[in-house]
Amino acid sequence: MRQCMTYKVVEMILRSAWLMLMCQFCQEQRRSLLRKTSLAIVHVATIDKRQTSWNSNIMEKEAFIQTLDKLSKEIKVVEICTDAHVQIAALLNPERGRYKDLEIHHSLDMWHGAKSLAKKISAAAKIKGQSILLNWLKDIVNHFWWCCKTATTIEQFLAHWVGILHHVCNVHTWAMGNCQHDHLDDQQGKQWIEKDSRSHKALVEIVLNKRWQKDVHKYLHFRSTALLESFQNHILMYASKRQAFSYKVYEARVLLAALDYNFHLNRPAIRNAEGQLIFKRKYNKNARRYSVYSLKSEKGYEYIPVLQSKIINERLARGVGMPRTRSMRDDDPRRLGLVPPIAPPPISELVQIQVSRGLVSELNTATGLQ
Repeated sequence: MRQCMTYKVVEMILRSAWLMLMCQFCQEQRRSLLRKTSLAIVHVATIDKRQTSWNSNIMEKEAFIQTLDKLSKEIKVVEICTDAHVQIAALLNPERGRYKDLEIHHSLDMWHGAKSLAKKISAAAKIKGQSILLNWLKDIVNHFWWCCKTATTIEQFLAHWVGILHHVCNVHTWAMGNCQHDHLDDQQGKQWIEKDSRSHKALVEIVLNKRWQKDVHKYLHFRSTALLESFQNHILMYASKRQAFSYKVYEARVLLAALDYNFHLNRPAIRNAEGQLIFKRKYNKNARRYSVYSLKSEKGYEYIPVLQSKIINERLARGVGMPRTRSMRDDDPRRLGLVPPIAPPPISELVQIQVSRGLVSELNTATGLQ
């Protein structure tokens, strides 16, 4: 029976994902030409649970450290976008973090930020007497998106953000500012929130939460990790969760997935005879709604023959046959021990010490042990 090995893959970071790695090359004379935003996968780190002393909670952190240590030697990393991962945020803390000297700007994913805000409003709306907040949930979240997209400083964000507390009360001009929308009709089809009511006070606590506002500056670059999450789904085509792979095989499959993703990243969209894009519907069972996406041209996989040719040429250039066994690399996690980390005791010993809801006598009778 095969043992199921526990691995975690990080494409720049898995789950704490990087969508945007803004690479700034060191040559001063070429900086303006080579500074760019890359949507391709530039590094893949495969982490085995044994490399973190069997602590799965720090696997993403370990993968992040390996990745950033490697990339920082080759390029200047200007910005990293992740979800709200506490351990990663601590590493990138500009005052006390491990990478404070690199002066990397840490951005947070907009979608996760909006989702977190929606959860807080939804939870507040479930309290008796505050259900009216559900009617305004979508508007408040949309206002958050707009504030992050238009503001360039924390001061600008807060000036726009607090306006929602006045807008929901049908007050569109106040002492410190005014709403930016056009004139509203009298019939909005939505009930206004009474100022200083329970619902309004609950919204004030959410909007003016000091802990939440502390990380607001991380949303102002308006970044998203959506494309990298798409790559995580793409990995399942090469390394299904239903199958167990050895470390080398799993690592190779993920690298093949990254090659496939990068090579077909900019495939052109398919158009009809009139030159219009061809769309297809897709139903999201979680959101309970349909969405559309444009069809892209078929994949070519032109890199596969090139890869095969290089493999054959490499073998021919060696001048020796292929060994049946290969020595493990120094960083191979199999050097750290077996799975699980302790050797199994004899079955007879387990039968004697195991207690299963008073069935010890039946076990002893069945096995002939006393």
